[in-house]
Amino acid sequence: MIREVDLQEISDGKLYTANDLVKAGCNDCAGCSACCRGMGNSIVLDPLDMHRLCQGLSLPPEEVLSRALELHVVDGLILPNLKMAGAEEACAFLNEEGRCSVHPYRPGICRLFPLGRVYEEESFRYFLQTDECKKENRTKVKVKKWLDVPDVAAYERFVCMWHFFLKRMGELLASGNEEEQKQMNLYLLRLFFLTPYDGARDFYGQVDARIQTVNRLFGE
Repeated sequence: MIREVDLQEISDGKLYTANDLVKAGCNDCAGCSACCRGMGNSIVLDPLDMHRLCQGLSLPPEEVLSRALELHVVDGLILPNLKMAGAEEACAFLNEEGRCSVHPYRPGICRLFPLGRVYEEESFRYFLQTDECKKENRTKVKVKKWLDVPDVAAYERFVCMWHFFLKRMGELLASGNEEEQKQMNLYLLRLFFLTPYDGARDFYGQVDARIQTVNRLFGE
C-alpha cells in the first residue's frame, strides 16, 4: 500500500534497520486490542500472510478468505485484507478476551505495528509511528525481535521483492483497458493467494518462481 506522508509529522524522525532498538515494546499489549479494531481495510495481506494463516488454521485459502478476509482494490490491484466486523469493527480473529487468536501466525502488518516501512531504491527501512499505539511507556526492543519472524534477512528480501513487484504490476495494469485489468487482477489473485503453497518446500523460492512466471508473461 503506497502512502504519501510526511515522516516528520507521523514518526520520531528516525529510520531504523532490523538490528536497531526502537521504542515499540508494549508488554504484550495486556489485552488492549486497540490496534485490532476500527482498522478498516488497511491490514492488507501478502502471500506469506495467506500461507501462514492457511497453515496455522489448517484451512484452504478460499475458506480463510470467506471466514476472515475481504477483497479491496489497492493501488489498482485486488488484494485481501483482514475483515473488521461487528459494532466495534473488530478483527475477525480477535477473541472474546480481546486477544489475537492467530497470534503465532498473524499477518506481517500486525507484526510490524506500530512501525512502518519507507521504501527507497529497491530497499527499505523502518520508522516508528508515534501516535498510532495507545500504550504508554513503551520499552526499547530490537526491530528483528519485534517482528518475530525466522530468518529476518530472507523475510526482508521477500517484503522488498513483493512491494516492488506490486508497484510494477500496478503501473502495467494501469495502461490496459478495464477488461484486461480485471482479468489480470483475477489471475494474480489466484496465482499468489488462492493457489496453495507447498508447506514442505521453501516458501520464498515458491513465490519467487510465481513472480518470474508473471514477469515472463509481460516479457520481462
